[in-house]
Amino acid sequence: MSKKNAFYAQSGGVTAVINASACGVIETARKHGDEIGTVYAGRNGIIGALTEDLIDTSAESDADIAALKSTPSGGFGSCRFKLKSLEDNRREYERLIEVFKAHDIGYFFYNGGGDSADTCYKVSQLSEKMGFPVQAIHVPKTVDNDLPITDNCPGFGSVAKYIAVSTLEASFDVRSMAATSTKIFVIEVMGRHAGWIAAAGALIEDYGIPVLTLFPEVEFDQEKFLAAVDTKVKEHGYCTIVVSEGCHWPDGTFLAEQGTRDSFGHAQLGGAAPVVANMIKDALGYKFHWAVADYLQRAARHLSSESDVEQAYALGQAAVEKALEGKNSIMPTVVRESSNPYKWSIGEAPLSEVANVEKMMPMDFISDDGYGITDKCKEYLYPLIKGEAYPEYDDNGMPKYVTLKLQGVPKKLDKFEL
Repeated sequence: MSKKNAFYAQSGGVTAVINASACGVIETARKHGDEIGTVYAGRNGIIGALTEDLIDTSAESDADIAALKSTPSGGFGSCRFKLKSLEDNRREYERLIEVFKAHDIGYFFYNGGGDSADTCYKVSQLSEKMGFPVQAIHVPKTVDNDLPITDNCPGFGSVAKYIAVSTLEASFDVRSMAATSTKIFVIEVMGRHAGWIAAAGALIEDYGIPVLTLFPEVEFDQEKFLAAVDTKVKEHGYCTIVVSEGCHWPDGTFLAEQGTRDSFGHAQLGGAAPVVANMIKDALGYKFHWAVADYLQRAARHLSSESDVEQAYALGQAAVEKALEGKNSIMPTVVRESSNPYKWSIGEAPLSEVANVEKMMPMDFISDDGYGITDKCKEYLYPLIKGEAYPEYDDNGMPKYVTLKLQGVPKKLDKFEL
């Protein structure tokens, strides 16, 4: 039986360590050249597969592929493009199989969150029915940390470290100026439905900072919140607020909802931080500063968690190894064996149990007043942000990040309209 080629694609919002997973996939495939042929990558994610815009990763040097491990964002380009259901748009899935067949691709490694897990699952099912079996393995990634079964998701540990450190540093600034100037600092973090990243900001309470955290899991009570802010300021002279972008009113409306929708049909959020900051100013009169971490939090490779980098690479590596074992329609997972000392191993989960399942913060991770985190949550979080994996820096003081050649592959099929 002749060896098959492989296809790798990055999906959704990129992270500081998604390229480490790409590195794990490609380096491991290269070590098994007797079983896997060329590894193609999708230019701009799954769109690259649908439009047959494939990248030949064999044109990249071993050194440049290795450098992906310390380079942020998506080295091959990503996209926010959700395939519809098989019933609503079978042509897209059939197109994927046609492209895979044209380029003799028998392995599909899709690096992303919940939507990509769903796509991976459907491709594995349909390819069998179409007579061209493809082993579809999902490589987990999401800063939101909301994939089920796996202990945590690559990308989360680094964004958690960045938010914890940045919030601590900004709080030191506010503390030093509070006597005559700013008394309130509000930082907005990612997390539409799950408050994992916001919880990382709450860790600063262990360092003497008065902090209130607004989670998507807890309905926003304006009167209660303002009273809590006032109490903190009167007691400490200042207060830091960490607000998740998904913080919402009891009726489900986001604090920051603009009334528009993104490409996935999600409510377009315009900034919870200024809403909260101005609410405090109007009600209590305290001077404030606010910040939205936005892309900074997910692109901060210079402050990545060591365990996050290691796990991102290991899951990419495991995806290839499990495919070579004959596994299909699965996602390699992180299994926590102990928190202190921190030990983990690689497991796996069937995609039928991963696709379209969202993991929220457990309520026993959130303090009784709804504005902080419990010791159980801290025990979970701290191992994920421990350790540093700094990139190398050049003579100008800038990090050495790689830009790939991204050499295209000749097309064999007719043009496909998205």
